[in-house]
Amino acid sequence: MKALAFPDIDMNSSSAAAPTPVNATAPRLTSLAHGGGCGCKIAPGVLAELLKRSAPLPFFPDLLVGNDTADDAAVYRLNEDQAIIATTDFFMPIVDDPFAFGRIAATNALSDVYAMGGKPIMALAIVGMPINVLPHDVIAAVLKGGESVCAEAGIPLAGGHSIDSVEPIYGLVAIGVADPKRIKRNIGAQAGDVLIMSKPLGVGVLSAALKRGQLDDAGYAAMIATTTRLNRSGTALAQLDGVHALTDVTGFGLLGHLLELARGSSLAAQVCYADLRWLPGVADLAAAGVVTGASARNWRAYGDAIALADALPPYAQALLTDPQTSGGLLLACAPDTVDDALAIFHADGFDDACVVGTLAPLQPGARASISVL
Repeated sequence: MKALAFPDIDMNSSSAAAPTPVNATAPRLTSLAHGGGCGCKIAPGVLAELLKRSAPLPFFPDLLVGNDTADDAAVYRLNEDQAIIATTDFFMPIVDDPFAFGRIAATNALSDVYAMGGKPIMALAIVGMPINVLPHDVIAAVLKGGESVCAEAGIPLAGGHSIDSVEPIYGLVAIGVADPKRIKRNIGAQAGDVLIMSKPLGVGVLSAALKRGQLDDAGYAAMIATTTRLNRSGTALAQLDGVHALTDVTGFGLLGHLLELARGSSLAAQVCYADLRWLPGVADLAAAGVVTGASARNWRAYGDAIALADALPPYAQALLTDPQTSGGLLLACAPDTVDDALAIFHADGFDDACVVGTLAPLQPGARASISVL
């Protein structure tokens, strides 16, 4: 690991301070990237094919969570009471404001620790920047954005690694801790469980509108607010015995991450479309054709396991597969735990947290699937 260093950048300034106004002649961050946010993820179908070619891991008895269920982070048990959670997440810009980009990327990376029910303790920065294209004050603002989120989470940004790259890239390696008996995975849900989603959906649609110059100030403010809200509720949710499975919703969209949960638990999921919460203006934008290419790739990867009710609006498929950058937590819990889980979310400011569906046993010979009514 090498310390992050760029010429003419003061890395000792307050991480919580607002960014210094950046060079007005700098190119737009999003213009330097072929994709943005969690929409940059390799399509799930392609990723599955690539992973099939990987050699199976040797057995490590203390590796509690590896890559076998596409979970949010790896978990390694140190002893009966302590486990280390390790994850990394990075992407290209979803917005042009460098400070906001840094904040969104850092919030998204820390979410994987919270989604395992853990508590972050430290982070390292992953930085790739076109050093001769972007002014150094722009790059510094990205780094300051990440620092500010780590400060909000109460952890040090203890170093990292930087490269000179063609496209701007930023993210974190996030390290957390948890009681190994309290780890929450994206498997382990039970028939009869209730599904709760913590954040409103539609980040991909709003980011597509931003790129097209069709996003108003209110929509932009809503997008920044949701993508920079830490999913710290996961730490408290892990203490509830009735929470059986937990994951965050990011680049594969609501249906993609829910399908991982259903498959890992050998269950069928039912989602009530009318109960889903959306960011302001998302439905109107989608109806006008403002959607992402990633939503179509997502549907091609797993659409054969999805049944959409005929009464749904024509743009529902695009919204349900919309890639969420720094999205919310999706949990499966026993019915008698719903009130406690919602109370935790609401106390943390997730006013849109709500029940969105249920899980049921599979019919004989059936495979995991999702019905959207």
